[in-house]
Amino acid sequence: MENQQQNIYIDSKHVPLPERLRPKNIEEIIGQKHLTGENGILLNMLKTENICSLILWGPPGSGKTTLANVISKRLNRHIFNLSAINSGVKEIREVIEKSATLNGNVILFIDEIHRFNKAQQDSLLSAVEKGTITLIGATTENPSFEVISPLLSRCQVYILNPIAEEDLEYLIDFALEHDEILSKKNITVSEKGALIKLAGGDARKLLNTLEIVVNNLSDKEKCINDEIVQRIIQKKIALYDKSGEQHYDIISAFIKSIRGSDPDAAVYWLARMILGGEDPKFIARRLLILSSEDIGNANPTAFVMANACFQAVNVIGYPECEIILSQTAVYLATSEKSNSTYMAIKKAKQFAINNPELPVPLHLRNSPTKLMKDLNYGKDYKYSHDYSNNFVEQNYLPDKANNICFYNPGKNVRENEMLKRLKQLWKNKYKDI
Repeated sequence: MENQQQNIYIDSKHVPLPERLRPKNIEEIIGQKHLTGENGILLNMLKTENICSLILWGPPGSGKTTLANVISKRLNRHIFNLSAINSGVKEIREVIEKSATLNGNVILFIDEIHRFNKAQQDSLLSAVEKGTITLIGATTENPSFEVISPLLSRCQVYILNPIAEEDLEYLIDFALEHDEILSKKNITVSEKGALIKLAGGDARKLLNTLEIVVNNLSDKEKCINDEIVQRIIQKKIALYDKSGEQHYDIISAFIKSIRGSDPDAAVYWLARMILGGEDPKFIARRLLILSSEDIGNANPTAFVMANACFQAVNVIGYPECEIILSQTAVYLATSEKSNSTYMAIKKAKQFAINNPELPVPLHLRNSPTKLMKDLNYGKDYKYSHDYSNNFVEQNYLPDKANNICFYNPGKNVRENEMLKRLKQLWKNKYKDI
């Protein structure tokens, strides 16, 4: 467990450039103006000294740790730093006990909180709810999937974006001009393209790369260009950076290739992700979502395949799971497509939002008590299995929605059969589809 209040002297020449340039206050933070700018929500919280527990979700190098440190300093609160990689329930309880002696004036920063299991996250709930600690969690993964619902409901989630190119360009100039070590070397930069691309929106990676380049310049080299950067780093633009912008671009290309029924493109983008070390569970999760959103009832087996893939990937891992991912990606790419169920729930949700208080028809209501039966709850309900073909026509929607078709079957073999059956059963309801 690390406490920011400890004062340990370290010679600055041994401190990495990103740490030497870490912002000390919120005004020095680059990027994330939607949070830290003049009208940013976090800046307003600091002005009112009314900070809540929060989860910072964003890619590496976007400023999550810096924000936590800036917040604790601005509010003059003790901060304890835990890493989910090497901390557990024991360390969390120690912080909570320590916080009680500090009257709750404590911020607990947990890096990579998505790596905590359910039991570890559960151990935070009571302290967060009572305000014994103010939790700041940092994650590169979607908290909806990786953070338990009870903890999410006690925190506000704020999204951090990859650092924009213009901010990275500014950071290069700032480092060379203001860093106590680099500024003495009188280095200039004539081309920033290679540095920017290698960084991939990651400020920490940019500064680390810049420091490596500067420290490996020859005595005659005083101006950095793209060729020098590529020579020193000993490779050109990364094949795939699972922490940078390409993480989002390539998964997007992968999904769109499958949606577009191109198995060759699908396995190409899959190969890029595999070679880049992408989390196979992330890939499998996206395949599972796609199997329902883009294929759905056109081929229900696609969802079964994708779910089996997700489970197998969790058990097997790399390298063997790449075969399963490839098989599933090709199967989904070559399957018939339909987004009819995806569109149906979107349409139904919008109708429900616009009509939030439509009553459940009496004959569909539950009637467990005599009073409810006396009020005609459940009266005249027709039990489908008492009728021929296990079907009887009756109203299952509120009157205002009775003539609306939320589900419009897609034009494919399976859903054509579904539509044919619906028309046979319902006579008029689906006649115009």
